[in-house]
Amino acid sequence: MLKQVIDELVSQFKKRIVHLEEIRGKEGDYEPIPSFFPEEIKEKLEKWGIKSLFSHQAKAIEAILNRENVVISTGTASGKSLCYIIPTLWYLSKEPQSTFLYLFPTKALAQDQLKKLRELDLGHLCATYDGDTPIEQRALIRQRMKIILSNPDMLHISILPRHSDWLKFFSNLKLVVVDEVHYYRGVFGSHMANILRRLRRIASYYDSNPIFVFCSATIANPDKHCKTLLGLDVKAITEDSSPTPPKKFVLWNPPLIGAIERRSPNIEAAEGIIWLAKKGLRTIAFTKARKTAELIARYVKDSDDISIAPYRAGYTPSERRKIEQKLFKGELQAVVATRALELGIDIGFLDACVLVGYPGSIASTFQMAGRAGRKQEGLVILIAGEDTIDQFLMRHPEYLFKTPPEEAICDPQNPYILKDHLSCAIFELPLEDDAIGMFGDNAQAVLEELLREGKISKLGKKWVWRAGGYPPDEVDIRSIREDEFDIIDISKGGKLIGTEEGIRAFKTIHEGAIYLYQGESYLVYELDLKNRKAYVAPTEADYYTEAISTTEISVLDILEVSTLASNPLVSRGFANVEVAETVYAYRMKKLYTNEVLRVVPLDLPTITFKTQAMFILVPLEIESKIKKEYDFPGALHALEHASIGVLPLLAMCDRMDIGGVSTPFHPDTSSPTIFIYDAYPGGVGIAKRGYERCDELLKLTMQVVSECPCQEGCPACVLSPKCGNNNQPMDKAGAIALVSALLTPR
Repeated sequence: MLKQVIDELVSQFKKRIVHLEEIRGKEGDYEPIPSFFPEEIKEKLEKWGIKSLFSHQAKAIEAILNRENVVISTGTASGKSLCYIIPTLWYLSKEPQSTFLYLFPTKALAQDQLKKLRELDLGHLCATYDGDTPIEQRALIRQRMKIILSNPDMLHISILPRHSDWLKFFSNLKLVVVDEVHYYRGVFGSHMANILRRLRRIASYYDSNPIFVFCSATIANPDKHCKTLLGLDVKAITEDSSPTPPKKFVLWNPPLIGAIERRSPNIEAAEGIIWLAKKGLRTIAFTKARKTAELIARYVKDSDDISIAPYRAGYTPSERRKIEQKLFKGELQAVVATRALELGIDIGFLDACVLVGYPGSIASTFQMAGRAGRKQEGLVILIAGEDTIDQFLMRHPEYLFKTPPEEAICDPQNPYILKDHLSCAIFELPLEDDAIGMFGDNAQAVLEELLREGKISKLGKKWVWRAGGYPPDEVDIRSIREDEFDIIDISKGGKLIGTEEGIRAFKTIHEGAIYLYQGESYLVYELDLKNRKAYVAPTEADYYTEAISTTEISVLDILEVSTLASNPLVSRGFANVEVAETVYAYRMKKLYTNEVLRVVPLDLPTITFKTQAMFILVPLEIESKIKKEYDFPGALHALEHASIGVLPLLAMCDRMDIGGVSTPFHPDTSSPTIFIYDAYPGGVGIAKRGYERCDELLKLTMQVVSECPCQEGCPACVLSPKCGNNNQPMDKAGAIALVSALLTPR
């Protein structure tokens, strides 16, 4: 059936389909159940229909039973959960009082794993413990359950600070499982690394020394990344020996509508979902943003009678559970999800997966693709956006299918994040001098800052909490020191319908913005800065909004300087910087056509934050050469945009995780300078990766810009949807000449 559907797809949409990749399936590699397993475990496995193990499962289980910390980095549906369930059974057979902590990045994933454990007759041993767990059930769960399924948020805000309530559990803790570890990167990963250090301290306090088992999609650096997260060595199991069904992978490029603009990938996705649903294929579509998920669901609902639902963060727990149950039961023909469903949730049989825009990394692309065709052949469609990388991949499909996945990046030493977690750690237990090293090289300086602020005191060789309060309440582990804005529906008596991070609020819920919630449009009538609330009401508006901002950057101190490997006359650097961003207007853009209807000014305060940036200095000789033939500021600006667009190919990040500034003269460098910075206070390691791979970044940038067929520049090369200067000035030809000169020694 799938072959016929693909033939029809290619025939009907042939002008859009630029590549069809056939990903071959493979047979599995098996090993017998080890003879030394206790009979009760063998009986359970036989009852579950498990007569042998995949080779990677056997290696992982052996390492865990040898008390090694392990990361299993293999494909979707490769049986990673069995790698820790069998050791769990092993320990329970030897020491019945043993306890186990399973951590998942989302509540939905924990609920899904609980369902699987119940199917394996282990329901009497386990329970979820998260924000949705009724208060009256929590004490009983703490005392009776051997396997606790939770998430980093609950571990941070409740379990660790109230560890005395968990004395029995922590005293017998044998195994900690951290699932979907590739998800812990950037800000979230930096928080998670400090939470795991806090967990190790508490476990040690109760004389337990648990083994850590990490599970991950395929990434380039699983052992290195997990060592950064844990602070201890971790053994990597990376050879996937599970059988995999074949897949058909379609690259779909929306048609041009004019000289440089392409048709909206959101509309293309909606039409594709409708077409697939009518062919009987159950489909999941992934988008990068909440707003996009809502838009596509709305487009589908407006166009056809298809049972579809959006699924994203910001919904209430009960709303998410309802959508999940409908998926499990097959009541939905399609779901449009943000990355909340990228993870390993078993959402039943799905035939097709639609990726609306390149997900930002090769690892995420194939993780999402794995949601479809888990048991038999599946179809994956990547619909390109106008972004630089999307169009690069449309021209170079081999990069997507032949390049190894990226490295995951996080920075536990981010001073803002570290300060938050040292506060939490000292609140949990006094911190002894000989334990400071667990938290890294920056810990001593942060402790002294907390001491000056009067939040802690030094008693002999211990640091003690003095400030009162409950520090974990002040820390959002998915952002950096940002108070959220509540979004209030004034048409329903002040009902809370969502939240937005502080650093992004001025761009998404400013006065006049269109806020999307469950496929419906809401107009923001007021943004109350003092009380951090946005007041909204439903609207029938036929447009959406897009914020416009401007950015300035100051160098605080330069951390590293070196020259390009390809041209020793060009300097690159890595520095601490301060970024000042002002949202000064927004565009009203018509639905479906993206026509700009109006630009509306805003009067909002400037947001400043300290972060880290890479920079490139343009020598005077190259500046003089470019000025003779091109618009030099336009060339710098175009090269900045293109480099930002390309950097996610080298670092596991999203374009929204980074920002940039270019200037013909910067007072802090006394040179023409291009800056690329982490868009989070303190930095999370992305700019540093760009600095380390600067030559490669510039070479890729030159390839992308020079190959793009447009004449003056387009979103696929040098135009940016984030540009506060409306992409002016801009000189694509100048950018090509500039990057060529930077890479070519005299």
